[in-house]
Amino acid sequence: MSSSTPFDKLSRPTRRALLQRFGALGLASPALSGLGGLGLSLAAMGQASAATGSGYRALVCVFLYGGNDAYNMVLATDAPSWTSYTQARAANGGLIALAGPGVPKSNGNGATTNAKLGGVLPIVPRNPQGRALALHPVMGEMADLFGRGKLAVMSNVGPLSGPTTKAAYLDGSAARPPKLFSHNDQQSTWQALSTEGATRGWGGRMADLLLAGNQRAMFSAISANGNAVWVSGGSARPYQLATTGAIRIGDASGNAFGSAVAQQKMLALMSSTRGSQTLESEFAATVGRSMAAEGLLRGALPGATAGPWGTSGLPAGQIDPLLMVTDPVSGVADGNPLSAQFQVVARMIAARSTLGMSRQVFFVGLPGFDTHDAQPERHALCLAQLSQGMAYFDRTLTQMGISDSVTTFTASDFGRNFSSNGEGCDHGWGAHHLVMGAGVKGGDVYGQLPVFGAADGLGGFKSPDQLANGALLPSTSVEAYAATMGGWMGLDSGQLLGILPNLGQWSPGLRNLGFMA
Repeated sequence: MSSSTPFDKLSRPTRRALLQRFGALGLASPALSGLGGLGLSLAAMGQASAATGSGYRALVCVFLYGGNDAYNMVLATDAPSWTSYTQARAANGGLIALAGPGVPKSNGNGATTNAKLGGVLPIVPRNPQGRALALHPVMGEMADLFGRGKLAVMSNVGPLSGPTTKAAYLDGSAARPPKLFSHNDQQSTWQALSTEGATRGWGGRMADLLLAGNQRAMFSAISANGNAVWVSGGSARPYQLATTGAIRIGDASGNAFGSAVAQQKMLALMSSTRGSQTLESEFAATVGRSMAAEGLLRGALPGATAGPWGTSGLPAGQIDPLLMVTDPVSGVADGNPLSAQFQVVARMIAARSTLGMSRQVFFVGLPGFDTHDAQPERHALCLAQLSQGMAYFDRTLTQMGISDSVTTFTASDFGRNFSSNGEGCDHGWGAHHLVMGAGVKGGDVYGQLPVFGAADGLGGFKSPDQLANGALLPSTSVEAYAATMGGWMGLDSGQLLGILPNLGQWSPGLRNLGFMA
């Protein structure tokens, strides 16, 4: 089948399949049979694209809201790096430097939080680039996954307009991404490759090209963390899940205000229109899609205790022990909001065959990473939640027998500065990230590890990779990070160049970072 074949020249089975795909998108109409040219060419291209992938695959984006201090998540512990690290983080009365490898926990009343946590956890990459590396003391689960080859570190990633050196950045000859260091803008840039106001994310754009392989297009791009532009595409509409499952109007018994009749009347009113106003019609269509999706999921989505993602026989109101994390500072155990999101994602993945899904993108998020102050305590809890949550998700997927078909990766507004402002650190740029799954070539670090330099006395550092206050100049672009996972999802180089606008600024050999099997 050619990508330019008119609709009326396609075989009857192919036409029927395309009509079904358009029906799932809510686009089918009697006029469709007369379409040729671009409209059906695009549909045919999507059908062909999906056919290139075998089996099921999914991407799960874990967004760390606030700007994760990656300097304290993945640490360089070789002697020159560690000296620069401890000196920079002790400046201005800084209290955020972690203890070195092998340092035992201190339980003394006068000990700092970081002393009570103990030393950082060494990891041994296959290709260490002449460096020694470690993870934050609370990330024991991630150190274990790294050692078992199921977790990779992607070094120094961030938004870039093109290849950039420190000299070109400082003299202004290199194009800079707009609105660096702004939370909202950089959250949008990481998710959509454009500043705040963008309406289509790169996860959603990938889903656009993979829709034809899914029988229920409405479940192609899913957020378990509210509205997120990363899962928004052109044709792929983001679908939001609560951690309990599908969001419905009324209660679980089918009532509103205690009445089944009231719920039925509300649904009828909300999904109908009395005129031709665009806003009214779009609202009614959105409600209609939501009602249809909830009706489908009610029968397809397995219960919270119906598989390895949950514990059966829990008393009402009790938090599932699988979803709990212990605060490493206070010692108090509580529910982990990230694990709760991962649980509903696992349940959706379990329903993939029932719903007829072959490619999906999911979004989950964790707040709390804006650590301008009280960083030792706050960051330790955030990273404990991240580590426990990702380990829980890996165990669940492994027990489901689908770990090699799901890739989970982290993203964040930005990294943070090398320098301390006392009890925290300010907004940076590049940062290290984690990629997890049996389909990942784990146990290694990818990209170029940055050089840590000594302070120059002028607010900068004597390093080709560190800017003012030690903010990392990214050596790897978000586009290359995305393209590597997009290729694993089944997209070809032309499609990736189409959805990742700056990818073409790098040579083909630099567009695949090599961390996917």
